[in-house]
Parts: sequence; C-alpha cells; structure tokens
Amino acid sequence: MQIALTKKLSTAMGIKPAIIKAEVNPLFTWTANWTKVWDNRRTEDMLVLVNNATRFTVAVYQVKRKELKNISEIINTAISNTLLAMNFSEEVVAEYMEMSDDIEFVQNNSRQAASWVTKAGLECSHYVGREYDGSEKVFNDTIGCFSNRLIVGCSGKSEKSFYPYKLMREELEKITGKEIYKYKAFELEVTLDLDIYKAIRKIIVPANIKLDSFHKVLQSVFNWRNYHLYDFTVFDKDTNELIKRIVPFEDDLEYDNNAILMGNHTLKDILSEKNYIIYTYDMGDNWEHEIKLINVIEDYDKESPYLLVADGQSPPEDVGGVTGFIEFRDIMMNSKSPEYEEMKVWAGYWNLELNDWQKRPGLIWW
Repeated sequence: MQIALTKKLSTAMGIKPAIIKAEVNPLFTWTANWTKVWDNRRTEDMLVLVNNATRFTVAVYQVKRKELKNISEIINTAISNTLLAMNFSEEVVAEYMEMSDDIEFVQNNSRQAASWVTKAGLECSHYVGREYDGSEKVFNDTIGCFSNRLIVGCSGKSEKSFYPYKLMREELEKITGKEIYKYKAFELEVTLDLDIYKAIRKIIVPANIKLDSFHKVLQSVFNWRNYHLYDFTVFDKDTNELIKRIVPFEDDLEYDNNAILMGNHTLKDILSEKNYIIYTYDMGDNWEHEIKLINVIEDYDKESPYLLVADGQSPPEDVGGVTGFIEFRDIMMNSKSPEYEEMKVWAGYWNLELNDWQKRPGLIWW
C-alpha cells in the first residue's frame, strides 16, 4: 500500500519520504494529511486519508504528534475499521488489506489528491465539531463514514458526480470477485406511543451497529434533532423486568450507579428475541420509543440502515411531552384558534401528517 504524505505530515513524522518511482494501482494508494480540528488548539489532531481511485475517506481523531510513531498501525486499522463500519463484508475487507501489502510512504506530487484530502479534512472537522464539541477524551477511527456518504465530483464540468462509498464498493467487488454485503441484520419495529395515535417505524439495521450510531438512525427516522440526552433500557419480554440501562456519557453514571456505559456496545449485545428496548430521548419531554426485534436476517446482502415503513408523524422538539403535543396538535388542527398563527410560526416546517417522501422506503441517512 502506498501512502502519499503531504509536506505537513511528513515533517511531523520527521521523515523525508521517497519520490514515487513505480506506478501502483490507485485502489491501493492513499493521500494522507494531518490537520487541526479546533482553532484554539496549538497542534494538529486528526489524520485524514483519501483513496486515490475512489475518494473514499478514512479519518482518525485524535492523533497527537507523539502517536505518529505508530502511524502505519493506525492507518491499517483505520482503513479496515472504516470499511467494516460501512457494512462491507469482513471477507472482502480482509482480502483487500492482504492485497495491499506493507505500507510504503512516498511524497505526494498530486495537486488534485492534495485538494481532495484537504476537502475531506474540512468535512470531517465539521463532523467532529458537531459530535464532540471540544471533548478531550475522544478516539474514533471511523469518522470518514460521514464524508463517504457525501456526493463528490459535482463542481467541475468534466467530472461525474458519485458517492465515494459506492465507488469503493464497486471497485472492491471487481478486484475480489465477491459480494460486498453479507452480514447479520435485524428487522425492527419502533413505536412511539403518543396516546392519540402511535408513530411507528419499521427498519432494517446491521446487528452489529454501535449504539451511538443506532441512536442517530432513530433520530433520523423520527425527525429528532439530537438536542437532548438519551438512554437505552432493556426489559425482559415476559416479565417486563428491567435488565439493564445503557447511557452514552460518563457523567450519566453519577445519577445511576447501576447503569452501563455505552462505549463500543452494539445492538446485538443488548437486543434478542427474549427482550425489548425502550429508547428514551429528551428526559424532560420523555419520548419513549419501544423497540422490538421482528426478524433476524443471517446473511443480509443489501445496504442498510433501511426504512421499510413509516406511519404516523412524530412531534416537534420541545413541545412538552405527550400532553403538550396533544394540546399543540389540537391548535394546529384548528386554524381559527387564537394561538394558531403563533404555533404555526413556532412549528416551522412541521406538518400534521408525514409527507409522501417521508413514508417512502429507502436508505436512512444519519
């Protein structure tokens, strides 16, 4: 595998990389940069790589200067983990990594590749800023997943627009001759009981989806905006007895000594046919979503997360829980109400019913 280093990164590593002498298949060449996420910090903290054939992005946050001595291991692990995080087959990913051979560092001599890795760095920096808000104790080597779902190549007249993850998928299928998707998936029914009706979403997700990612999927299908705290509580299906509570942040443990920190736990770690989950979002409004496992698909061969069914509009943020939502909805259904115009402005683009495009089955972007 050939890694073309920007001058900034090679200087930080303290090496003078060789000039490119032999042409390597672009699928096995990456351009790498070291960039700064936070303007108020003195040094760079994120490693970014872009594949020269597909513009597939791999980003690792945080990577400090002292950790660059292990950069080969960091790069190999991050590429593998990011491919797996896109639900690519373990067999295909392992074969690609084996075909890549040992890492060779070379000088970057492509302005185009330099612009690609700079753009990817900006996209990933925005993501980190939004997700972590300056938190010090963070390590994530799959941040590139976000960037890989963004369309590229639509600015130049000669370029064709595409999604990097789709092009990487096609190239890996060609070079390995194997199907890219083959993983265990869960078909779920998620119900938000609003007393006057139920908002229901039926979805397919990877069984090994991390709980923090699953949270984002639920946010997307119920049109929440991730403004508030959340947790997952697991109950026995037969007795309704509480089994465990999973929380996302260490601070949450101060209020519940028996809670479990989310960490890298996945959905398959906590959900089975013998239990169900309550996903609670916004501890003030207390939106409780009941999650039931409908079907286990052992060898799912398509892309996911995927929306199968969307029935029933979800409430707007900060409406005041179920009681507040019912009052709000009554006003929105009566244009003659003295509060109607004020509530209409407050609600923004919220509608009483789901739009057709919100009901349409399709991939869930989160």
